[in-house]
Amino acid sequence: MEKFTKITAIAAPVMRTNIDTDIIIPSREMKRVSKKGLSNGLFAGWRYSDIDARTPNPEFVLNKPGYFGTQILIAGENFGCGSSREHAVWALAEYGIRAIIAPSFSAIFQSNCIQNGLLPITLSSDDVTGLADQASGGSAGVFSVDLLENTITDPASRIHPFKIGTNQRQTLLDGLDPIDRTLKMKSEIERFELAHFNENSWADLR
Repeated sequence: MEKFTKITAIAAPVMRTNIDTDIIIPSREMKRVSKKGLSNGLFAGWRYSDIDARTPNPEFVLNKPGYFGTQILIAGENFGCGSSREHAVWALAEYGIRAIIAPSFSAIFQSNCIQNGLLPITLSSDDVTGLADQASGGSAGVFSVDLLENTITDPASRIHPFKIGTNQRQTLLDGLDPIDRTLKMKSEIERFELAHFNENSWADLR
């Protein structure tokens, strides 16, 4: 997955509480088993006035010209609740979203974000509301998210620090998912196997 260090990008406010994974990508949009081809279904119920015809809803924030190229979402409490479907994060990532700022996240969704290169940032409700107000100008709402410094810089050049777990932060900085992290330790694993298992031991395991 792509490393996350720092991005400077447009932020789009989607200030609704309890945006669940079925809103992020409805089940009818999950026709693939891979991570590819899901972005067209992102927020399909809000993004299209006619889902089957893929007619854009001009009132939805991501369809407004000032928000083309959005990489940051600013959302309400409990973002990503509902089912544990990882497709929701895959769809966001394929669309180009790199960071989500909200007062709270579903724990499973938050973990899925980390494992797929998206940075979930938790701030107070007041801070999130303030950032959303600044993002309401579309292309004027350019923010910088710096994971090296654990800060958000808003369009008014104010700095907002945020906290993230050490392991979560390192996962994003390294750009390594669980399989990649395991492969990175291949030599250590092989040395352990040689030291602790012999041919008879492997026969027993089989």
